[in-house]
Amino acid sequence: MASKSALKPRPPASVKPALKPGQPAPVKPAPRMAFYHDRYLYLNRELSWLEFNRRVLEEALNPRLHPLLERVKFLAIFHSNLDEFFMIRVSGLRQQVLAGAVQLPPDGMTPAEQLLAVRERLLPMLDQASSCWAGDLRPHLEQAGIRIRSYDDLSGAERVWLTEYFLREVFPVLTPLVFDPGHPFPHISNLSVNLAVKLLDPVDGSVQYGRIKVPAMLPRLIELPRSPAADAPLARKPRSRAAKRNGGDPASGAVDAAARQDFVWMEQVVAANLAYLYAGVEIVEAYPFRVTRDADIEIQEDEADDLLRTMERGIRQRRFGPVVRVEIAKAMSAPMRGLLVQNLGVAPDDVYEMDEPLGMSSLISLLDIDRYDLKDRPFVPQLPALLSGKESIFAAIRRGDILLHHPYDSFAPVVDFIKAAATDPHVLAIKQTLYRVGSNSPVVEALMRAREEGKQVAVLVELKARFDEENNIGWARALERAGVHVVYGLMGLKTHCKLALVVRREQDGLRRYVHLGTGNYNVSTSRVYTDLGMFSCRPELGADVSDLFNYLTGYSLQRHYRHLLVAPVNLRSGVANLIRREIAHAKQGRPARLSFKMNALTDPALIRLLYEASQAGVAVDLLVRGICCLRPGVAGVSDNIRVTSIVGRFLEHSRIYCFANGGAEQIYLGSADLMERNLDRRVEVLFPVLDPLLTEQIKLGILNIYHADNVKARFLQADGSYLWPAPSGDDEPVDSQRMLLEHRALAGF
Repeated sequence: MASKSALKPRPPASVKPALKPGQPAPVKPAPRMAFYHDRYLYLNRELSWLEFNRRVLEEALNPRLHPLLERVKFLAIFHSNLDEFFMIRVSGLRQQVLAGAVQLPPDGMTPAEQLLAVRERLLPMLDQASSCWAGDLRPHLEQAGIRIRSYDDLSGAERVWLTEYFLREVFPVLTPLVFDPGHPFPHISNLSVNLAVKLLDPVDGSVQYGRIKVPAMLPRLIELPRSPAADAPLARKPRSRAAKRNGGDPASGAVDAAARQDFVWMEQVVAANLAYLYAGVEIVEAYPFRVTRDADIEIQEDEADDLLRTMERGIRQRRFGPVVRVEIAKAMSAPMRGLLVQNLGVAPDDVYEMDEPLGMSSLISLLDIDRYDLKDRPFVPQLPALLSGKESIFAAIRRGDILLHHPYDSFAPVVDFIKAAATDPHVLAIKQTLYRVGSNSPVVEALMRAREEGKQVAVLVELKARFDEENNIGWARALERAGVHVVYGLMGLKTHCKLALVVRREQDGLRRYVHLGTGNYNVSTSRVYTDLGMFSCRPELGADVSDLFNYLTGYSLQRHYRHLLVAPVNLRSGVANLIRREIAHAKQGRPARLSFKMNALTDPALIRLLYEASQAGVAVDLLVRGICCLRPGVAGVSDNIRVTSIVGRFLEHSRIYCFANGGAEQIYLGSADLMERNLDRRVEVLFPVLDPLLTEQIKLGILNIYHADNVKARFLQADGSYLWPAPSGDDEPVDSQRMLLEHRALAGF
């Protein structure tokens, strides 16, 4: 266990702030307000996101951070993140360029300048990712007995087996196409891997071009058969401690030949068997390419008479969005490249020459390999003591508010809460919001069971949850068939808040039980996302949640809430007023500190207010996992602001807003990041932690541990780059996620 001194928040060694976190600073004269609008005080959102994805890539690059297959996972996530970035953000910039948009972001970059800067920033990262795979991860996988083979290096027997596999499993689903004056250029689906083929007719010498789509429904990596001896236990050399730590030491990879697992990329197998598809013609050349399309669905809700059907149409249209990126193999010939650029209607800067394989997000499938010696050590989420007894979950909540910190705490109590409400004869009604619930949802099944039991059940299903639209449409229809009252949210607003309300008849009358959280009601993601959830039966919280559901499901113009901060009603003003209160405390010499944890910080108005807080002497500690448009450490503006990002085994997803409040700490949790979309164009909720004991536990057992991290933390610099903490011989290593996992007693839950 780390020493107490290790758990104190510390500034990064690379930055020397004017004061230590939590220590009041002398009040300096605030600069004139116009200075806060200077574009140089804001980092560009898109470039900040690329820096976040660089931190994801760094998790794959460093062998000391993760076991081998986990590093492969981070490389796959890096590429998957880029896919979404191009589908949404880059496509949006392109649309702005075409529309001649003149409204600039706070940093002042035009859309065209941003597109150019994105490409310049991204190209070296792609080279780094390619080198990581070819020169590091792939060789170490081979040493560990997992070989990603090139078709050219296979033996004759292996090629025969693959040809038989191709003819049996692949050939029947392929559709060879050619494009010429009589055959138009085929539609290239989003994120599909394809082969561009040059064909020569041996009779008349004419040249044709063809395209083969690699089938997405089949495994991208084909596993070659092993000999019977492969079923025996793997024979490996004993591993050193260093090898166990990094999962990639050559000494850890000595594996019997019969126990190896060999894979070949599907597109190489298809390319090697093109003669079966284009019989009688010569295959001159074949190169892989991949297309990314604009996938941002634009819905005119005021013109949609049926939002569900409108979203279904939008999902279908997504497949035909404009092309925003073309990835091609570096070896592709210039004529073939020109043909693709012309027919896909893209500019040269939209083309990215890549080392093979393309579409490396498919590497995530390697995590299915049964090699736990190359993965993170599994853990069992804990059950809080208050919920481990024999009493019902409702009785436990009546004893006092209960806080869950996932994934360290089990998500089972949340599911049990809905299941218990579904079958409890005293429960009259259940209301819940659903944003992302996953494909197999016990929560949704419990809600349908509740309706079968005669409960009143109302569910808000957010159909506009990006890339979960199709899944949510399916659940909405299933809930409707079960008789559940389903609504789809408010006009023009996404409903992103995470709420569940249970109304129960008890001896002293009706009692409302609530669950409020920072994350989705999704069992799968609860194992890998850090989130906080709270059970309570406080009457005022229950009344607030009831009022909010009336706002969501009916025609209510509710503008006042007892405890909740609700966007777009009072959340922006509420957070702003709480920051101003800290400024007032600092000016009066009372303890003043802002300690925020969030996914992103982009809102210009609140960034300006944080600059004012820094000027007033408020210590501002920000844990921002992803995008941050605030520049810390700017002399005279943000001297007292520190920004830290933690990227690790678990995705940091919880939002915590802690206000020192003159020594009487006040903490809000919830679903909202400090972004314009969350504050103005979504229904979001921040809820207060009203139990002083829980407030202290969050401060000491969560926030202080995060602030003390010197292993996974990166510190944002004024130029937008991130630095690792400089090592010090006096400091114990503090990996916040590992500490929360291994020493949960520190959290006090």
